[in-house]
Amino acid sequence: MVGAGLIGGSLVRAADKAGREVWAATASEDTAAQARADGFDVTTDTGGALRRAAAEDALVVLATPLPALPDVLRQVDASASGCRLTDAVSVKGAVAEAVARYAPRARYVGGHPMAGTAESGWAAGYAGLFTGAAWVVGAEDGTDREVWADVAELAWACGAHVVPATADEHDLAVARVSHLPHLLAAVLASTAAGVGLPDDDPGLPMALAASSFADGTRVAGTRPELVLAMCDGNRPALLAAVDEALGRLGVMRGALASTGGLAATVNAGYEGRQRWAAARNEPGTRITGDEPWAELRAIGRAGTPVLGWDH
Repeated sequence: MVGAGLIGGSLVRAADKAGREVWAATASEDTAAQARADGFDVTTDTGGALRRAAAEDALVVLATPLPALPDVLRQVDASASGCRLTDAVSVKGAVAEAVARYAPRARYVGGHPMAGTAESGWAAGYAGLFTGAAWVVGAEDGTDREVWADVAELAWACGAHVVPATADEHDLAVARVSHLPHLLAAVLASTAAGVGLPDDDPGLPMALAASSFADGTRVAGTRPELVLAMCDGNRPALLAAVDEALGRLGVMRGALASTGGLAATVNAGYEGRQRWAAARNEPGTRITGDEPWAELRAIGRAGTPVLGWDH
């Protein structure tokens, strides 16, 4: 594991709990010390950790912010050039491009566990973070099937279910369900608090803010540099999602100004929430691992969780 923050630290714990041998590298001396105090094998020597991965033919997982990837991938190429490689970064197209540029000899299959909190750092991580979560595993034509199996088995070991998808499919989807919510939460939080207004005094609104405000703005508590990294890294897909949201807001605003009719907006929102709830109860399926990539992508597109192998 390269990176030991919320996601990397949780992966270390989850993999260890599943009985896997796991070690990690982090750039932070404090993080490494915290992790070692908790009984985990974490070092600040990234090159050494990668050389060990190469010697033991271990799967390397990158759990660093997108801006840090070029430097990390250069180290991968220098110390574990032909390794089996995946990641937990929140965009996939940009990561694939970076791998092709900086670590072209790695056997890379993209990954993204759809789990997290507004907290960050080693102390925020826990082994159960991925339980019941979706874990996207790249399913491009020509994907290395052996590495794909490694990544899928890691996801299942951590308690997640697998969703096969291409990088483009992933990035379009997370723009809607992850990156846009961060931006909407930021707008809602700043609007409610009156941030930047001439009479910038949150006073009464903040005193009255309760569960609706808390739920709608939870992710606005994420460290800004992390939000900026993932949103900037998925700009084209996010722009399309923002445009659609602005269109819906415009229609709602027009209805409110002319007739006061908000039914279309409220009912569509209710329906969207119900669809999400239904998707969480999808029974899922199992695979053999020999399916054509197009078939696996179709399973992912349908929103069907892949729960394991039937060899």
